[in-house]
Amino acid sequence: MGKYFGTDGFRGEANVVLNPVHAFQIGRYLGWYYGRDHKARIVIGKDTRRSSYMYENALAAGLVASGADAYLLHVTTTPCVAYITRSEGFDCGVMISASHNPYYDNGIKLVNGNGEKMDDALQDAIEDYIDGRSPELPYATKDRIGCTVDFYSGRNRYIGRLASLADCPFENRTVALDCANGSTWMIARSVFTALGAKVKVINDRPDGTNINFACGSTHIEQLQELVRQGQVDCGFAFDGDGDRCLAVDERGQVVNGDKIMYICAKHMKENGQLPDNTVVTTVMSNLGLYKALDAIGIGYEKTAVGDRYVYENMKEGNHLIGGEQSGHIIFRKYARSGDGLITAIMLMRVMIQTNLPLSALAAPVKTYPQVLKNVVVTDKEAALADPAVKAEEAAVEAELGDNGRVLLRKSGTEPVLRVMAEASTPEMCEQSVDRIIAAMEKQGLLVEVRK
Repeated sequence: MGKYFGTDGFRGEANVVLNPVHAFQIGRYLGWYYGRDHKARIVIGKDTRRSSYMYENALAAGLVASGADAYLLHVTTTPCVAYITRSEGFDCGVMISASHNPYYDNGIKLVNGNGEKMDDALQDAIEDYIDGRSPELPYATKDRIGCTVDFYSGRNRYIGRLASLADCPFENRTVALDCANGSTWMIARSVFTALGAKVKVINDRPDGTNINFACGSTHIEQLQELVRQGQVDCGFAFDGDGDRCLAVDERGQVVNGDKIMYICAKHMKENGQLPDNTVVTTVMSNLGLYKALDAIGIGYEKTAVGDRYVYENMKEGNHLIGGEQSGHIIFRKYARSGDGLITAIMLMRVMIQTNLPLSALAAPVKTYPQVLKNVVVTDKEAALADPAVKAEEAAVEAELGDNGRVLLRKSGTEPVLRVMAEASTPEMCEQSVDRIIAAMEKQGLLVEVRK
């Protein structure tokens, strides 16, 4: 990770960490970089945050000042930007969003011409330009100055493409949708209505400051209550930029990313659509998922946390499904990153084709209790490498055996280790985590345990 760009773009509080000058500079560099040998075409989407309009204008100004044409999708999802970039032959795509973060944050995400997350090398070069470590770029003049193009039609093409993915109608199904007052607020209703479902939509009234506020995939309680009121087959909750999806079964119980991957992978295998017989997960997937996959003979990979790492593994191994517990699910046949609407469509297809309720489909995944504590330490690497800490970690894992596990993971931005345990009871999880933290304290490595 660089100074500005992390695993999922340049993100931070609007006008504090990320300001419109940064957006202008990013536009300037992208317009110059891709326009060195042709007229560059770059597409921009944004979510519903108040500050997104500010960044959209700044990015477009930077692009056209360097001679590129900026195509504006306006409010749309991150997966839409990735799809349109790839399918319409754009040089790259830019999404303005801070995903599931509060409204006062924002971010700039870059995708390459293949609709994949941008290479680190180019992002590093942009950082050098922002910090003045590279030469100033020439401005375009006369007829070489770029222009902005209203590209609303691109969003409609994405909606049409989503509707084409369902090979069975959703008629006689009632679906609840929580759009998080974000990017899916219009698209989700359009897609499910086009597929014949009856829809009940909540949190589809964005005002620039209510995105993700007590709603969407990070606050799913509203959707659970709506489903529990009855007359609904299932519910889907999206995040602010539409790349995540969590589900709620007909009883109002959450079906997280682990369970969604299990349901879809099992159905794919049974229908000859999983030739690699593998699901790609992150290290944070629950032990219950792995036991459920073992029971049906499906293998799995484990990557670092982050859907870019999931996709890299999928691409390298030619795997077709992978994702995170949080709801970033990648169906590689259709997309190169998580797409919440594709996830919802794929899950509906399984329900319809098996004629089973979502609760029954998810039942084989028995989620193990989990405890995670954030521990501030004097030195992350020293704590992970300390012999006494490693010995205690090994001892705890040996005692848990096949019925639990522990995981130590360092934060990428803070002097924090995340200590996690899964076991058959919450009490065992708590005891396991506390034993490892006690070993850190005994070695003089512990600063504090965060609430």
